Amino acid sequence: MTKRDYYEVLGVERGASTDDIKKAYRKLALKYHPDKNPGNHDAEEMFKEATEAYEVLRDKEKRAQYDQFGHAGVGGAGGAGGFDFSGGFDLSDALRAFMRDFGMGGGGGFDFFGGSQGGGRRRGGAMSRGRDLQIHLKLSLKEVSHETVKKIKVTRMVPCKECGGSGAARGSERKTCPACNGQGEIKQASRSLFGTFVNVSTCSTCQGEGTIVTDPCGKCNGDGRVKGTSSVEVKIPAGVSTGNYLTLTGQGDSAPRGGVPGDLIIVIEEIEDSIFERHGFDILLDLPVTFSQLALGDKVEIPTLEGKAALRIPAGTHSHKIFRLKGKGIPRLHGHGRGDQLVRLIAWTPQDMTGEEKKAFEELDAKLKEDLPPAGRKVYTS
Repeated sequence: MTKRDYYEVLGVERGASTDDIKKAYRKLALKYHPDKNPGNHDAEEMFKEATEAYEVLRDKEKRAQYDQFGHAGVGGAGGAGGFDFSGGFDLSDALRAFMRDFGMGGGGGFDFFGGSQGGGRRRGGAMSRGRDLQIHLKLSLKEVSHETVKKIKVTRMVPCKECGGSGAARGSERKTCPACNGQGEIKQASRSLFGTFVNVSTCSTCQGEGTIVTDPCGKCNGDGRVKGTSSVEVKIPAGVSTGNYLTLTGQGDSAPRGGVPGDLIIVIEEIEDSIFERHGFDILLDLPVTFSQLALGDKVEIPTLEGKAALRIPAGTHSHKIFRLKGKGIPRLHGHGRGDQLVRLIAWTPQDMTGEEKKAFEELDAKLKEDLPPAGRKVYTS
């Protein structure tokens, strides 16, 4: 899946200080740490994602590269903190990074997430998170040259209207889990030569939610959600290209029984244009012209993204000469100005000539051969 923006992952502004980044990461890391969410694959992925974002944004050089080039700027080996992001950021990397900056030590027993042994209390049940969804959106070259608003039909899991998303049948309520007393986790203490350690695991009875459904909703079977289809409106900025993506927070699958909804990721796919060839923010147009137009010069009308434009061909222009129309290309994404339109003149060779046309070309050819430059000299000077 396409990576999310690192600032979005940590929930901070692009101008956030190093301290703000550290605080935001610590909050997420404690929430999604594997020791606190054993067996929860989604939490593990969130922990890895947050740690990878932190490792880049805490490092001044890596952050500057990311701000300028995005994920491509930090994709090589030797990432911040000694990690290599090119082959992925695995759980061991994330745990090492977390323990490096937030690890605890010392004698005596401690509950890593609940404070010292016997102290602290975990908040209520864990909040589940809905699945992220990904949609590929095809756009034409003319569409990406302007800000575009698209309505997309999305099939996703939505809260069950029958039970209001609780999973419990009408007239009944969810009850406190008797196995964990509403904590969503089970704690087991063990003693060793090094002190007392507390192992925290997700309650298997309520799956970490702290409550259970004793009388499930007949429509959603206690899940709290059903499959539905709805339209989502998304604004596409001008200048996007294939591979760019937008994240619509909370527009993915709803989570079971009132958890946090996932995100909807819109991946851009640009449709190849029949006239223009895109090169970054510039566009290229191949324009067939006759030999006479090149030799004598001409003024022609050419297509652009905005309509038509006039192009003057000076006398004596050679084939494959490229002209540049300033500001007639694609708007720069999140920047100022536009790219250019390049026009490449291609001398068109006549096909299926009549006898009269051949004779005229033969007479002209005999005259022109007298003025041909010798082999080996530079033919074109511009």
